Amino acid sequence: MSIPNLDDLLAEGVSGRGVLVRSDLNVPLDADGAITDPGRIDASAPTLQALVDAGAKVVVAAHLGRPKGEPDPKLSLAPVAAALGQRLGRHVQLAGDVVGTDALARAEGLTDGDVLLLENVRFDPRETSKDDAERRALAEQLAELVAAPDGSPGAFVSDGFGVVHRKQASVYDVAGLLPHYAGTLVAAEVAVLEQLTTSTERPYAVVLGGSKVSDKLAVIESLAGKADSLVIGGGMCFTFLAAQGLPVGTSLVQPEMVDTCKRLLETYHDVIRLPVDVVVAPEFDADAPAEVVPADRIPDDRMGLDIGPGSVERFTALLTNARTVFWNGPMGVFEFPAFAAGTKGVAEAIATATGRGAFSVVGGGDSAAAVRTLGLPDDGFSHISTGGGASLEYLEGKTLPGLDVLNN
Repeated sequence: MSIPNLDDLLAEGVSGRGVLVRSDLNVPLDADGAITDPGRIDASAPTLQALVDAGAKVVVAAHLGRPKGEPDPKLSLAPVAAALGQRLGRHVQLAGDVVGTDALARAEGLTDGDVLLLENVRFDPRETSKDDAERRALAEQLAELVAAPDGSPGAFVSDGFGVVHRKQASVYDVAGLLPHYAGTLVAAEVAVLEQLTTSTERPYAVVLGGSKVSDKLAVIESLAGKADSLVIGGGMCFTFLAAQGLPVGTSLVQPEMVDTCKRLLETYHDVIRLPVDVVVAPEFDADAPAEVVPADRIPDDRMGLDIGPGSVERFTALLTNARTVFWNGPMGVFEFPAFAAGTKGVAEAIATATGRGAFSVVGGGDSAAAVRTLGLPDDGFSHISTGGGASLEYLEGKTLPGLDVLNN
């Protein structure tokens, strides 16, 4: 996919010009509102730094969490503005609104190299509206923030890969109003995914986890025919085990997906790999007593919360010999130390493969969070995506509105 990029914009010159950047700064916060993983801020910084260094007047739009179209103090971007300022080594202003009087006044007062972060764009219900006219109205106000005093338009840089699969005002509609470019992050993400879909070196291993088969069904069907092995763990593995007629106790199962899993197992029996043992507990609790049992003998009163050591050993043999690996979704409840070994073991196997020259992609979301939570180095993988949902939809072959619009 060839789309105009940041280098093209910088070559045109941005000194003194308003540039609206859609970044993905949706970082996790703890109960006190502190950022627990600044990964997306770090990933967004290079594009912003390049524009600052080139003298642009930078206005950043981003969201945090899922506010219901109205201001929510708990989801203010205030901690993000502070962290971004530290990362860029300069003050980052935070507007008190999205496109209101404060945002407009601050935008008009920007000087070359200044950065203004708008308040959580999802505080405005038009951002996620299904009504094209409502979204466009917000997009026009966003575009106004970077217009020159003589009315000439600013520019738009799409750098929030985690939202390019959303048809939203700050992602899609604004690109139709301004000269538009892919930021450094979006361009890098697209290049990686293109490599996964067009020039994968074999053996190609896909590792999928997470809780629901339905969330990963399309990517399973898309990649099972391309991969040499498709490893399935996490809560979704229990629906596959149930499809084999095995007892799964009180483990998470999607009954409506059992027949689908049977079909997948029949069609891709030589590709799909399931756990041979699991870690079970009587309840979903961090302090629940853990026990390893064979995958075909889960007690009726136990639930599976992780893959077992035998499964890690089996999957490690596959993964360490792979030349290409795509991983999306944890193998268990990695947030609970007693049920984190499966995810850590698989991640370490992928890192080992990477060290041997394999091309490895961690598909964002919980997988990226697990890498950092479990203390694994980012450079143990070729690429850690910032967008789990977007990367999955790209690999499924879907059209991503936020990328498609950049081609126009």
